[in-house]
Amino acid sequence: MQTATTLDVLRKKVAKLRESGETIALVPTMGALHDGHLTLVRRARDACDHVVASIFVNPTQFGPNEDLDAYPRQLDADAEMLESAGCALLWAPTPEEMYPDGPENFVTNVSVRGVSEGFCGASRPGHFDGVATVVCKLFNQVRPDMAFFGEKDFQQLAVIRAMARDLDLSWPQAHSIIGVPTVREADGLAMSSRNRYLSRADREAAAILPSTLARAAKLIGEGEQEIWLAKSVIADDLQLSGFEVDYIEVVDSQTLKPLETLEGRPARILVAARIGKTRLIDNMAVG
Repeated sequence: MQTATTLDVLRKKVAKLRESGETIALVPTMGALHDGHLTLVRRARDACDHVVASIFVNPTQFGPNEDLDAYPRQLDADAEMLESAGCALLWAPTPEEMYPDGPENFVTNVSVRGVSEGFCGASRPGHFDGVATVVCKLFNQVRPDMAFFGEKDFQQLAVIRAMARDLDLSWPQAHSIIGVPTVREADGLAMSSRNRYLSRADREAAAILPSTLARAAKLIGEGEQEIWLAKSVIADDLQLSGFEVDYIEVVDSQTLKPLETLEGRPARILVAARIGKTRLIDNMAVG
């Protein structure tokens, strides 16, 4: 596996990968990799000739009281995992490479209305502007044929697809931004770099999050429970297990608009809740 840390080197290496007309998939990450990330790499490797993975802890998507400094960084270990999963090129820029004059002086901002509002967008003001801006930069830097993202961050996926569609991006086009189902631990908890922040007791209690989601999704999908009642059941289960609920909503899978009835539309339950000092998000398809 090759590594690039500057934009000039990245572009030369990407051009070399394309010399014979090969296709390229991009897997953007912030590092602290786990099997969820590696699943994205493997899916990307099945779809394209080469995989480029990026590791960049993007300061513009962290709020003033969030864990930018504490976010785990383990570049050497991550690089070994990416190579073992079949990654051809690692793009690992420094903040100075991405924001030469500093992020506070970066004057261009990509903001996606609608799907970025509410949910994590309400809890983390400015977060999705930072996400959309850095992903737009990554797309322009690598110019991939396809890009792969985990469905665990479902709102993020919707924001990125909307950005690509509205800006008429060609590398990749919106339909080539692929969502990969959430990879879960043995007890169902969605794999996340932030799971390492959980104490032992909180980690045991956290298993209620996917189990109550699955139960509610099944009941709603089978028409056996009103949406408002299913949301109430989830909230009660989480609060009894020590969670502080941020939001619970059933939404249209594409627009993320809250639903009162399914009416045959693909839907998702979106949940964010905090246990101890750790904020967890999860989602599950309905029907």
